[in-house]
Amino acid sequence: MTSMRRILSATLLRHFSLFGRNLPSRVSLTVGSQSVFSLDFCRKSTTDSNNMDLSNMRKKYKGDEECFEESQLVSLDPIKQFGNWFDEATKCPEVGEANAMCIATATKDGQPSARMVLLKGYSNEGFRFFTNYESRKGSELESNPFACLVFYWEPLNRQIRIEGSVERIPFQSSCDYFHSRPKSSQIGAVVSRQSTPVPNRDYLRQKNAELEEKYKDSEVPMPDYWGGYLVKPSLIEFWQGQTNRLHDRLVFTRMKDGEKLGDFQHEAEEGWVYQRLSP
Repeated sequence: MTSMRRILSATLLRHFSLFGRNLPSRVSLTVGSQSVFSLDFCRKSTTDSNNMDLSNMRKKYKGDEECFEESQLVSLDPIKQFGNWFDEATKCPEVGEANAMCIATATKDGQPSARMVLLKGYSNEGFRFFTNYESRKGSELESNPFACLVFYWEPLNRQIRIEGSVERIPFQSSCDYFHSRPKSSQIGAVVSRQSTPVPNRDYLRQKNAELEEKYKDSEVPMPDYWGGYLVKPSLIEFWQGQTNRLHDRLVFTRMKDGEKLGDFQHEAEEGWVYQRLSP
């Protein structure tokens, strides 16, 4: 009897291996009162995962009485206005990293990519961040030197979007910042040939350990494939969410030589103009 059950079980296994995709989530087969085969896939159906309904995911933002009016701009210089909102974000305990921003780049033929990086400084000249020049973003900026930055401070229901051209900052400025970082971060920048494949995590651990030993009593030289970029803004948009979805959007753009004010545009400072956009 035992031999027969083994034969039957083997036959069933071969049978279901051919039609495994059609098996129900749980299969139990018995001979007499004995269980000979039990399989639990513990998985959701493809239909469920492909038809997830998120239409009820909705959050309340600000009410109309808290809208962002033009009269509430602290400055008609958008860099100073950015500074005001950035300061408020840094003081908000619910905002984890106020300087976290999404940067979107694109290949020469327009294929986009985006990722999160950290803002490391700003001025009237633009917005600075640092990365590996050989990374995907670095390669894309080399062939298409334009980018878009997005800051989103969810607890404040605020977003700032910045578009502009991008250029590398001077070598010495990158070097000064590199050596101001913790030594572990400097070594990490040397270890990581960003965006290139590695066999596993242990490969990185080993390289890191080797460099920690190598530079334990000396300065870590900044690699030539690492440094900073400056995003020089041509557009800065201030967005504040409204519960009724009539969101506030005040956008500043640079005036080109000989350009005249358009409909609903207002003159600002430092060569900027601004206007309100429909949400």
